[in-house]
Amino acid sequence: MVNRFVLNGISYHGKGAIREIVPILQAKGFKKAFIASDPDLVKFQVTKKVTDLLDAAGFAYEIYSEIKPNPTIENVLSGVAAYKKSGADCMITIGGGSSMDTGKAIGIIINNPEFADVRSLEGVAPTKNRTVFTIAVPTTAGTAAEATINYVITDVQKKRKFVCVDVNDIPDVAVVDPDMMSSMPKRLTASTGMDALTHAIEGYTTKAAWELADCLNLEAIKLIAANLRAAVANETAGREGMALGQFVTGMAFSNVGLGIAHSMAHTLGAVYDTPHGVACAMMLPIVMEYNQEATGEKYKAIAEAMGVNTSGMDQKTYRAAAIEAVRKLSANVGIPAKLEALKESDLDFLAESAYADACRPGNPRETSVADLKELFRKLM
Repeated sequence: MVNRFVLNGISYHGKGAIREIVPILQAKGFKKAFIASDPDLVKFQVTKKVTDLLDAAGFAYEIYSEIKPNPTIENVLSGVAAYKKSGADCMITIGGGSSMDTGKAIGIIINNPEFADVRSLEGVAPTKNRTVFTIAVPTTAGTAAEATINYVITDVQKKRKFVCVDVNDIPDVAVVDPDMMSSMPKRLTASTGMDALTHAIEGYTTKAAWELADCLNLEAIKLIAANLRAAVANETAGREGMALGQFVTGMAFSNVGLGIAHSMAHTLGAVYDTPHGVACAMMLPIVMEYNQEATGEKYKAIAEAMGVNTSGMDQKTYRAAAIEAVRKLSANVGIPAKLEALKESDLDFLAESAYADACRPGNPRETSVADLKELFRKLM
């Protein structure tokens, strides 16, 4: 069997890493940057940390901030029009998954105009050309979109999210600077951190998992378990640990896929606009319970990475310990265990949508619409 692994061409890590952005663009001869960043980051001057560097160097740019938390087809289309009008020749995405996913779709369409219908990008689209040159700067420690070949767009009309997987969309450069994450509020730090943990655990247990991805995902679980609580408390070391942990699992899960915790979270986001990290955090322990018989000894390694001493534990006990460690971390950082908006009348649609999601086939246990319906019911 041949396993493919796609990574950024280059990445920069650590405090002050954003200072590398201007020299990179200048060395490559670019003249104007299109900046995709969400409106709150612009309002609270997080985006300004990068634009100040561009201003100081006299490097031209234009900001596009018409981006929603769950980016829509309309966001992408208006972004494509704005990019064309701007005269930019490169892109900087600043933000969480929403900004980066929007930027990925924009960049792919600009260089592959035959995919101007955003829905045509769903699944594994046969694009021919790389996205426009992109530097990705995360402001959350969660999605790792700066390191992945995936992006997710919301189809408001059909009340669904669709996943796009394309080796041509990975940013050319990732700049992971924990200072860009320092202004994240506690709730967002918690939810994005639990999204990262979901990436690591699902990536470690997915059907396509193999040794290279496994060692990265296990290390990510350790980093997240050790640092998320401190990051929520806005401690510097916690921020730095989470910045690294979410990137490490991004490299891995991008190449091996995820499972039904993400399928179900995508559906909850599309129907109820539930923040993605919150939806992942609520679903993760429920899905871990469901999957445990299909995971061999992997929950033992997960439990130990979460800080559990498994000495003397049998398989049933260490599996339960792994699940409980995830529940405890989620509760410690303030994630709810139930979704008040969830209605019995929505369960059929939710289950059918989750079953159709691109992440579902990677789940270690085969599932059904009926199974997914019962898993959703556990949130009520």
